[in-house]
Amino acid sequence: MNFSKYFILHRVTTILICLSIILFGVWALFKLPVDQLPNVDFPTILVNAELAGANATTMAATVATPLEKQFSNIAGLKAINTQCSYGICQITLEFEINRNIDGAA
Repeated sequence: MNFSKYFILHRVTTILICLSIILFGVWALFKLPVDQLPNVDFPTILVNAELAGANATTMAATVATPLEKQFSNIAGLKAINTQCSYGICQITLEFEINRNIDGAA
């Protein structure tokens, strides 16, 4: 007997098998653990640079810009965020999720 012919001749059995597969699929879908916003720790490095008595503009021009140029050569770097204020400059380096932070440091 042909495999397809059996399912053509037994329509009720075919419909019940299809419905059971669909219901099992819907049940399994709701049992899957899904987290829409998983907790992910992006590898980041915070660099602090100080220059006593310098204002924010001087810090950005003389300290932050050369450091950013050097840091941009690091492989796997995703973003650079810089904040300069009176006498201090903070540079945050964010890397790709698969980048080893120890190797980047």
